[in-house]
Amino acid sequence: MSVPDPEFLERIRRQFDHCPYPNIPVEKSYKDQPDTLYLHSLTTAFYRCHGRVINTEGKLILDAGCGTGLKALALAQANPGAKVISVDISAESVEFAQKRLEYHGVTNGQFHVMPLEELAQLGMTFDYINCDEVLYLLDSQVTGLQALKAVLKPGGILRVNLHSTYGRSTMLRSQTAFKRMGLMDSNPEETEIGIVRDTFNAMRDNILLKQVSGWNEKDCPDESILANHLLVGDRGFSVPEMFSFLNTSDLEFFSMVEWRKWDIYNLFKEPENLPVFWAMTLPEASDEDQLALVELFHPINRLIDLWCGHPRSRPDPRPVSEWTDEIWQGATAYLHPQFKTEPFREHLYHCIKILNPFEISRFMPGLGLSTLVDATMSAALFVPLLEQPQTVLELVNRWQTLHPVDPETLEPVPFDAAFVIVQAALRNLEAGTYILLDCP
Repeated sequence: MSVPDPEFLERIRRQFDHCPYPNIPVEKSYKDQPDTLYLHSLTTAFYRCHGRVINTEGKLILDAGCGTGLKALALAQANPGAKVISVDISAESVEFAQKRLEYHGVTNGQFHVMPLEELAQLGMTFDYINCDEVLYLLDSQVTGLQALKAVLKPGGILRVNLHSTYGRSTMLRSQTAFKRMGLMDSNPEETEIGIVRDTFNAMRDNILLKQVSGWNEKDCPDESILANHLLVGDRGFSVPEMFSFLNTSDLEFFSMVEWRKWDIYNLFKEPENLPVFWAMTLPEASDEDQLALVELFHPINRLIDLWCGHPRSRPDPRPVSEWTDEIWQGATAYLHPQFKTEPFREHLYHCIKILNPFEISRFMPGLGLSTLVDATMSAALFVPLLEQPQTVLELVNRWQTLHPVDPETLEPVPFDAAFVIVQAALRNLEAGTYILLDCP
């Protein structure tokens, strides 16, 4: 493991001591933002990566590079009963993070001022590590990954990300311009921020960099300029570079965090009717190749944001799409915990009462899906799952109780027919990660 450059570390520390990031009031919380909590939920990560439904009680989480604690708070709120350890190189940021979590009643966390490369000194290993918006600032990405791997439990999950050369290209160009002007020869502060502000305000509105960077004088605080146009140590990377770092660090890629935005099949108008070349090529393409192509064809993602872990540490569950009827009959269904809210419950019961389809996707709009469930199926599935997990057979029996006869023949609905109907609904909802399925 290489030794980090102390001068480089000091520049990063000074920048975030000068302007802790994000500079958002301590009252700010993600409590009412289910999309954010969904992505920070260990339930989501472990189900997506390991095919397991886990209990977050007693889990140990590390927020490596916590900044002012906004993501640490999200991790605490999304994972009841878990303990969050927050670490950052900036003492000012850690102090802010501690105040934030205490303000919101999170009292079982710990806070440490240290560089990421010294995590082993904590003497702890973690079920989940969140290293968000940090890795691209390190002197050596491999050294950082190795330090994180050293404190990750054998079956744990590590979230890391890098700025994408393609998705971040506008801000990287802006940084290059201001470097050439000498604004980043030392740590940028008020003078340099003022020059950036004056520069864009004085430029014509049709100047491309000003346009594509979304410059808006009324909505561009100092911290935004520092975190984008003047970010010390910022660099862009490609998907192949990220995979190279993982391979060198002996880490295995599990999944993209926002995997739907990286699905290459979504680039096509008719994913089920691809041109011959793509229909033959894509099923055989590696994860790296598919993600690299998405990045080149459609670079909308600012971050190459992924989950990974120790190699060969994952169970090898059979995908739900390949389950036999025997597996289905022994399976248990869970409602994703981020849906267990009072607004969800109220709207569900309202739709059931007036026999309207229930749009579950409205409670997780960031997933980019649109999912309607008819009133009877909603009553059969969501009502009992709000209270506790249910076996698939219990859900089939409930469906038969609510829908006892065939509306066309007025004959009793046989168990086999009910089973097929409920199975299809569960398969669709599991694909959206609304309902999670676990089998023995």
